[in-house]
Amino acid sequence: MGLAKTEMFTDQQNEISLFAKVFGHPARVAILQHLFKIERCVCGDLVSEIGLAQPTISQHLKELKYLGLIKGNVEGTSVCYCIDSENWLKMKEVMIQFLDQDISEKENCC
Repeated sequence: MGLAKTEMFTDQQNEISLFAKVFGHPARVAILQHLFKIERCVCGDLVSEIGLAQPTISQHLKELKYLGLIKGNVEGTSVCYCIDSENWLKMKEVMIQFLDQDISEKENCC
């Protein structure tokens, strides 16, 4: 979808779409799961944990950081990543509101 096309949708629709994109790749899901599992910052062991090449991991981390779901701190020559809890909670709120919509009990069209 081109940049101009996103302008025809609401901010919320664009936000939900971006969040859904994060969960659209299993590597990003695996990275998030690992960060939640260890409950601390991770500095460099994601390559061995996830099993993908360093440039691939870096690209997925970039996507997660762009959306604010993770944050990174430079420690020496490496960057340590962890879940950004404030943004994670905001994302959950938006997604729960969207996913909590129910279909009416009335007969629908199909």
